[in-house]
Amino acid sequence: MQDTLEASAPQASALVLDWLASQQQAMQDLLQKVVNIDSGSRDEAGVTAVAHALAERLQAAGVAVQFEPVPGYGVLLHAQVNADGEGAPIVLMGHMDTVFPAGTVAKRPYREEAGLAYGPGVADMKSGLVLNVFVAEAFARCGGLKAPLHLFFSCDEEIGSPATRDLIMDRVRGARAVFNAEPGRVSGNVVTSRKGSMLVEFEVEGVAAHAGINHAAGASAIDALARKTLALHALTDPATGITANVGVVHGGVVSNMVAPHARAELDLRFTADTNPEDLLARVRAIIEEESVPRTQGRITVARSTLPMKPTPDYLLALYQESARTLGFEVQGEFTGGAADSGLTASVGVPTLCATGPVGGHPHTEREYCELTTFVPRAQAVALAVLGHP
Repeated sequence: MQDTLEASAPQASALVLDWLASQQQAMQDLLQKVVNIDSGSRDEAGVTAVAHALAERLQAAGVAVQFEPVPGYGVLLHAQVNADGEGAPIVLMGHMDTVFPAGTVAKRPYREEAGLAYGPGVADMKSGLVLNVFVAEAFARCGGLKAPLHLFFSCDEEIGSPATRDLIMDRVRGARAVFNAEPGRVSGNVVTSRKGSMLVEFEVEGVAAHAGINHAAGASAIDALARKTLALHALTDPATGITANVGVVHGGVVSNMVAPHARAELDLRFTADTNPEDLLARVRAIIEEESVPRTQGRITVARSTLPMKPTPDYLLALYQESARTLGFEVQGEFTGGAADSGLTASVGVPTLCATGPVGGHPHTEREYCELTTFVPRAQAVALAVLGHP
């Protein structure tokens, strides 16, 4: 391997591309292995099992891997190739948690059909994790890197990275670039900017009463919650990019009791032009308003993911040229989905997102990954890494 590691840059580039071209089935095998592990957010054992499955592949190629425990969520996976390289590192990033609860794999495990792979988290984003692992392995085996290459896989992205956001920003601060392997868009495009997101959980307290005998003595928390929901949804404004959606509600005790309590979860999306503190203040005013006499609302949880600032033109152009060399065209696009790329861009690191294999219908039973995009998308990331100044 020593001769390979000392190969010239053009020779190394050819070796990396050729090696990746030979790994299609191995990529699919590892994808099947990690998709068939339930790893919903807060599933410590599942997320840790995914980390170890990915680490086995890296360690077999001589890549040093470290696990950083995150109590209640699992672990962070850190790995380095060419650790003694010149200057600041390039970071390949991803998250190991999914939105799916334990037991999902038993109901619908990994399967392949007509060139597509299906299963929980197959696109968002276990295929991207696998892609990053193989890119790192390619450089470990073939050499050619000038800068250090870091892998950083987190464990709580799907719930807004409450335990890891500061760790992510600290880990990437000062890096040359971040390639975040969220799924490529259905169009094949990468993502150059994203909305931020905010999760707000709130509750409403009312006054219980018999719904038939003493209705007027009660104050319905559900009535108040419904009015607040309408007011919150009215925050949606296509002109500013804000969307508001109360997606989960719970309340009441029995049908013949005026509801003494209710609770809900609100999802907000916003662009980099929105001040999230001002937006939260508007939400708080609606929730705390006495929308029904003798009811009281309060926020119990509020956490947000930052918007992804636009990718610098040079980084998109670098990836586009890499893709063009491999025979496909790609554009950058904006999406309403939030991701940890918002955190990395917020600390000034040039960030390109959705560099994973192409996929669609994330967070649903129809989620899929286009298997034929695995090798070319991995090769494009590798060429972009090699070509980064």
